[in-house]
Amino acid sequence: MTSKTREYPAYLDEPESRRLEFKEDFPAGEKLARTAAAFANGAGGKIVFGVRDKPREIIGIPEDQLFPLEERIANSIFDQCAPTISPEIYIQAAGNKTLLVVEIFPGPDKPYYLKKHGKQDGTYIRVGSTNRKASPETLAELERQRQRVSYDSIPVYDCQEKTVSLDSFKKDYKTKTGKTLNKAKLQNMGLFRQDRDQAYPTHAALLLSDSHIRRRYFPYAKIECARFKGTEKRVFLDQTTIEGPIYAAVEPCMAFIKKNIALGSTIGEVYRQDRWEYPLEAIREALINAVIHRDYALTGSDIKVAIYDDMLEITSPGPLPDTLPIEELGTGRSEIRNRVLAPIFKDLKLIEAWGSGIQKIKNELNDYPEIELALHEVGHAFQVQFRKRGDPGTKPGPSRDQAGTRQALSRHQVGTKLDLSQEQYNILKQCERPRPLAELLQMAERSDRTKFKKGVLNQLLSAGLLEMTEPDSPNSPTQKYRTTDEGRRLIDDMNS
Repeated sequence: MTSKTREYPAYLDEPESRRLEFKEDFPAGEKLARTAAAFANGAGGKIVFGVRDKPREIIGIPEDQLFPLEERIANSIFDQCAPTISPEIYIQAAGNKTLLVVEIFPGPDKPYYLKKHGKQDGTYIRVGSTNRKASPETLAELERQRQRVSYDSIPVYDCQEKTVSLDSFKKDYKTKTGKTLNKAKLQNMGLFRQDRDQAYPTHAALLLSDSHIRRRYFPYAKIECARFKGTEKRVFLDQTTIEGPIYAAVEPCMAFIKKNIALGSTIGEVYRQDRWEYPLEAIREALINAVIHRDYALTGSDIKVAIYDDMLEITSPGPLPDTLPIEELGTGRSEIRNRVLAPIFKDLKLIEAWGSGIQKIKNELNDYPEIELALHEVGHAFQVQFRKRGDPGTKPGPSRDQAGTRQALSRHQVGTKLDLSQEQYNILKQCERPRPLAELLQMAERSDRTKFKKGVLNQLLSAGLLEMTEPDSPNSPTQKYRTTDEGRRLIDDMNS
């Protein structure tokens, strides 16, 4: 065990987070092992012993207990976790108190899990400041990380090549690059995978497709845009859904934004100059980043653009890559999640240079001193906010739409942040298995289908908490509604 003597490290002033947890003393049961596994499955993190979190107070560890506690921690992690997790454990001085810090590093052999429960039921991930049992899709993503395989490169074996139309993509690609794409080039780009005598489309090909097959496999690969009244997510003034090949989604979204923000003017040296309420090029860059870097393996979650009186906000499914801390954004570092799609976006001139997006946004904001940039990891999502400085309605911190995060509703908060009613909470609970509308009406003791849809279901659908089993046929007689992974995470938060 080593010793670090720096007094009052900066993290003592930080809240618990994806990479930080405080413990007053050794926790009971599996809590330590869960945190160790969650950190190893994610971005790593520190567990600091000798600190009470709420209210924050440095308690310290008595000197005669340091080495026994260190041994107990090491044994607990070794005995309960697999594959082996090797933490760095060291003493940290904090004024006249002594702390014990357990540092867990991102593991190369994911997924890490609790031996007692096995891989399927014992794998944990970090969501905000909490440990959550990994869903099947998250477990699959951890396996891909171990194999260094990106989700967009995986072939879809139950989909035939002829069912995937890339006509629009090939036409647009030639317009932008002057190059014609044939079958061999599409395979070299990673859009098709040859297996014996058959070529199968990858997830990337489906996402670029202009055919119905994209909606079948990726009904959530869309952008939900909304303009809200005031500074709360309560009353819609305008909204639209942007669907289609993902590379073509940015400009329709920009058109919606320009429709819903103000265009003013300033007096230049000679001419009057038009000036938008927000820097359009910065917003376009944030949208491109959201589309190319989002996690398309997360079902039930779409990109969201929310415009308030005091802020414009873009939320993209999927946290930052584990190896890229949020504080290093804008330094030129680049971590590519979608390795097939990213080079294509660069060919289409949607991306200028790797790792330049955040810096470009900051540069654009130099001409908008009244707008500040805020970046947040919110649960399983990444969020970019363009806030008006000094606006009384603007509060620092992550989104007003907190579904799936530690800031989400607790049971006694139902009806506040998402304006979620007790009835809507009950619907989310009931729809953990798919249910038809008639059954939901009966459970809610309602008779008017239209009012029930408008007043209860539509908000849950728009927020990505509820989804249709047949999204392409909303009025199908066999239509059912089910709670999304995001909705289930919200329920977990409300019950914790």
